[in-house]
Formats: sequence, structure tokens, C-alpha cells
Amino acid sequence: MSRVNLSPSSRQRRKSILKMTSGYRGRAKNCYRIANRKFEKALQYQYRDRKNKKREFKSLWITRINAFARQNGLKYSSLMNLLKINSINVNRKQISALAYDNPEALRKMFIDCGLKLV
Repeated sequence: MSRVNLSPSSRQRRKSILKMTSGYRGRAKNCYRIANRKFEKALQYQYRDRKNKKREFKSLWITRINAFARQNGLKYSSLMNLLKINSINVNRKQISALAYDNPEALRKMFIDCGLKLV
């Protein structure tokens, strides 16, 4: 009876890991054992940083909105409270984009809604 050779699948798995780690430094790019560990760690970093990216962008949006609010004599929390009271449903990303690109349009929008700005 002939013997089953399983090496093609394992070689294919190793080649795929080494191909994905080709840009790494040192032996992490060409030594399978090290490359496999580095690749696993890279996947952990990817997963973590997908969450951190969202957190950092939300922080950036809040900072931009706060800068706009301070220029108009309000605090960030007061501005967001006024929006909530007046039932203006615009998310932070949209407000931030307006505050950054076109602050006069945002100011006009708030005045048209009856919000008092300095």
C-alpha cells in the first residue's frame, strides 16, 4: 500500500506565512518558527488597533468641536446639551467636519436653530 504524503499542505501553509511576513525585519521574514510568532502578534495588534482607531477619531472629533465651541463662547458639554435639548440629531463626525472645514456654516446652522452663540 502506498504511503500518504501530507507535506504539500504543510509546505503551502509555511509558504503562506513566510509570504505574509516578507517585509519583517531580521529572521522574522525567512525563519518559519519566528515568522509564525511575529505574524500571530501582528494579528493581535491589528485587532487591538482597529478598536483604538475608532477611539482616537472620536477624541479628535470632540477636540475639534470643543475648539469651535470655545471660539463661540461655550463649552463642549454646553454645546452638546443645547443640541440635545433642541433635538438636533447630528453626529460628532459631521459636526467636527463642519467645524473644521466651514465654521461659519456651522455657526449659521446653530443660530438658525435658535442657539445663542457669542
